[in-house]
Amino acid sequence: MEVCGVDSEGKEFNSAQEMWIEQIGEEGDETKKTQWYRDGVSYWEGVEASVDGVLGGYGHVNDADILGSEVFLRTLLQERLVNGVTNQNLVALDCGSGVGRITKNLLIRYFNEVDLLEPVAQFLDAARENLASTGSETHKAANFFCVPLQEFTPADQRYDVIWVQWCIGHLTDDDFVSFFNRAKGCLKPGGFFVVKENLAKQGFVLDKEDRSITRSDPYFKQLFRRCGLHLYQTKDQKGLPKELFAVKMYALTVETPPKVHKTRSKTRSNRPHIIK
Repeated sequence: MEVCGVDSEGKEFNSAQEMWIEQIGEEGDETKKTQWYRDGVSYWEGVEASVDGVLGGYGHVNDADILGSEVFLRTLLQERLVNGVTNQNLVALDCGSGVGRITKNLLIRYFNEVDLLEPVAQFLDAARENLASTGSETHKAANFFCVPLQEFTPADQRYDVIWVQWCIGHLTDDDFVSFFNRAKGCLKPGGFFVVKENLAKQGFVLDKEDRSITRSDPYFKQLFRRCGLHLYQTKDQKGLPKELFAVKMYALTVETPPKVHKTRSKTRSNRPHIIK
């Protein structure tokens, strides 16, 4: 499937491949690709280490964002992990954690341990400070990794949930796929990914300032297929300002969906299914 798009200056591209060749060069041009990632981190290094800073001046959307995420997460945990079982040690990875906004307001309340992954050192320092008095002995921020997403390899079978929000747009398509392929082996049985990202109405939109790409729903699904992931559940984020991109949540699983007899087709909506 060819994906057309535009950049933030209005330039049109006939395909994602055309855009990526312009941005990071032909395959094997590590110098240009390294510069792409360096420019992205440099942009965020110039941003204030606060909730308002990491949300691009829209700090007031924090409550709506967290509420939408909590409703989505609670349902997933009940269906896939908790289900009446007690004394579980649930562990999450917060990717692109910034100043610890999602960990502090959501993840630390549902998980016994949360690891934070963030390439911008000043953001991670702020996260440590913000989380110092948050949580308890049984619900805490455990590790702070100052590593870019494309270079990070999580510990084997450590995580119940890997939460990826407003950061995967900085990865090239190939690094997107490589990250999830590495991370699949880091989920515990029954574990899952949550990807929460902005959506382009069609194709993609390249932001030349912060070196990120906003992908459309079909573009995401194409990449999820390449990763061998299965769509378990999706939900649209509500309550955000109209001038912003639409935001969608994807719950993704590693296991192959179970085959269900046709007479029971009504139950399939709550089961994993291959992205089409």
